[in-house]
Amino acid sequence: MSDESRSGRAPKPRKRRRGLKITLGVLLVLLLAGGGAAYWMYQDLDGNIKGVDIDKALGEDRPEKLPTTGQNLLVLGSDSRAGAENQELGGGGAVSGARSDTALVVHIPEGRTEAVAVSIPRDTLVTRPECTKSDGSTMASAERVMFNSVYSQVGPACVVKTVEKMSGVRIDHYLEINFAGFKDLVDAIGGVTVKVDEPIKDKASGLDLTAGTHKLDGTQSLAYVRTRHGVGDGSDLGRIGLQQQFLLALLTEIKSQDLLGSPTTTYKIANSATKSLTTDEGLASLTSLSEFARSMNGVDPSSMETIMLPVAYDKQDPNRVVAAEPQAGTLWKAIRSDGTIPESAKKSPATGG
Repeated sequence: MSDESRSGRAPKPRKRRRGLKITLGVLLVLLLAGGGAAYWMYQDLDGNIKGVDIDKALGEDRPEKLPTTGQNLLVLGSDSRAGAENQELGGGGAVSGARSDTALVVHIPEGRTEAVAVSIPRDTLVTRPECTKSDGSTMASAERVMFNSVYSQVGPACVVKTVEKMSGVRIDHYLEINFAGFKDLVDAIGGVTVKVDEPIKDKASGLDLTAGTHKLDGTQSLAYVRTRHGVGDGSDLGRIGLQQQFLLALLTEIKSQDLLGSPTTTYKIANSATKSLTTDEGLASLTSLSEFARSMNGVDPSSMETIMLPVAYDKQDPNRVVAAEPQAGTLWKAIRSDGTIPESAKKSPATGG
């Protein structure tokens, strides 16, 4: 685990509130118990979720599933600035297309009592495999492609295929949230509290925070997870520590919400989450999403381990990084076996860790 994520860990919540309550499991019970109006709300939320048929796009040439009941999720934060709202959140300027600004492989071992989130730096140079685009045409494979460009060039299915090829890890589910939705979700839960060890002043993102504890609203949170010029050496690697810290704080904040005591707040949170959500077809309904969520009820965000994929600076281009071996290989092997990740697999030469 990085120093940033360890120092940013939120206090452990009470056991009776265990579970990732971004899950909508409680919401489903409330809606189904509420009669006609609740049915309308259920249909409304269910219609918010967009689905992508990952399995059809990838075919049969994929890594084997885990030999256990463990699960692997690919979670992307998409950097779409195509609309007026997203352009405003992105700091202005007309930017076409979208990129996967944040990428996490979340491994949930058999037993569902803990989880590991592996961040893939967006500047990582990877080999993009041959992929089929949404229009049916084929994009040839290419070497030394920046990881976050795969999304804009070919789409989410190719991002999944790229991750599977580089890791040998079978991705069971895909979750994507866009920037505008991320802002709305944070505002719906009333903000997220983070601890800042050193002042952050980033003119590019507009973020200006003193050292200490801050409760961030949606706009500030968006700047926080995207800032890099005011953190460390100004590279994407410093930002990953902030993203990992924020992820834990966000999940803990959602867990602390009194969902049973406030159906209105619950609906607002669920509406914000589902409206901004794209999933694989297997999770593209409120029922499926809730069932999956309930299966993870024993996972506690405060015990989630956050790791950055071990990387080293590229010898040809010091502004880019490549997976560091043997550390990266050891990390992926541990996930494929649903086992404990050794400390040696967490050391990243690019950060001196």
